Amino acid sequence: MPASSLATITLAFSRNAGIVAIPTGRQYRWAKTALSTSGFQRHDDGTFALPVGDPQAARTTVADLMRAAQRHQASVRASSRRFLGDVAQDFAAQLRGTWTVELEVYSHPLWQEDLVPWLWDCGELSQAVQNLQVPYAAVLSNDADITLLLIERPGHQHGYVVGAFAPNGFTDNYHEPHAPRSVIVPAAAGLAGRIVNDRFLPAYHQALLARRTTTVEDALARIREEYQTWQAMVASGRDSDASPLRPDSLHQANATLRDLAWTAFRDVLTHGPALLEHCPSDAAPRRADADALERLRSALHSAQRARAEWNDVKDGLRQSPDTQRVIPFVEAEAQRDRRVWPAIETWLKDGDVLLQQARASYGGQPRPLRAQETALSATVPSLPGPAAAPDAAPRR
Repeated sequence: MPASSLATITLAFSRNAGIVAIPTGRQYRWAKTALSTSGFQRHDDGTFALPVGDPQAARTTVADLMRAAQRHQASVRASSRRFLGDVAQDFAAQLRGTWTVELEVYSHPLWQEDLVPWLWDCGELSQAVQNLQVPYAAVLSNDADITLLLIERPGHQHGYVVGAFAPNGFTDNYHEPHAPRSVIVPAAAGLAGRIVNDRFLPAYHQALLARRTTTVEDALARIREEYQTWQAMVASGRDSDASPLRPDSLHQANATLRDLAWTAFRDVLTHGPALLEHCPSDAAPRRADADALERLRSALHSAQRARAEWNDVKDGLRQSPDTQRVIPFVEAEAQRDRRVWPAIETWLKDGDVLLQQARASYGGQPRPLRAQETALSATVPSLPGPAAAPDAAPRR
């Protein structure tokens, strides 16, 4: 990111707040001091404001600010744009649904870097946040778990950039292949709203569907792959180091398979409901597909209940840690596995029906099966039951 002025005060006009001042720069505190001493009032969002109801008083305060800024080594510039908060409110009113708007000020240039892991974008917005100074932005959120970021287009006198944050349930968004591309919108709120309503949000939903599909598909593939490793060990009677398979080694292999499968299946629990909602059983092309979707839905509900009970157990242990409760914890873990495994088996058997319908809805291509998946695709593996822990050493 290029170096910025040590302290800068940007002035913009707001129809509600009057003159809004935004302090930025590596020594932004100098700018804040100049604003406070000259009579500007600080707001909770990090901006300062000066009402203009009394024009003469406002001119006097601005003149005082210029002198105070000089004393505190801060530069003052007047923006040619309207205050971004007003622009965001007008823009949000044009979007479908109900949106809330919050202004964020990144006074220190490093602060905007906190946005990078959360942005879900492969366009100009991500590039600007990573490489240029973005002193402030507007965050728009709705009740459908969509969060947008609106910034003034850097290096241009006009125009704004709109992109999205990743929805809940996703991490590692940097360079994510399914990310939507941010769009450039004009200052005219009506036209900007149409661009986002008709172009960006449909593309966002398609990208989200593709990412959910891939996430669920990869989760099931990881379970199948781990199962094949376990199956080969049992069939050969040999441990991973080629030594004879001992009972405690088999127990540990069972535990490893179940732990990995539970971890992977949590992605299915997170993103499976949205895929099932997008692909209702009454829209399935065949009765067999509709039946498969209903089985997936029922299995998901059962696993969700098991997860809720499992979370209650963990919460209880956090509130009352007790080393004597290790065995009950292991028993609760085994009960979770017994309840979740039928759901995992159902998703391994019928999951491709859902994934194929989801891919067809956004024009996606099936992912080629790897060799180990091909061997397991014809029949569903009979997953091992929870193995009893050796008496001498309960698994922790």
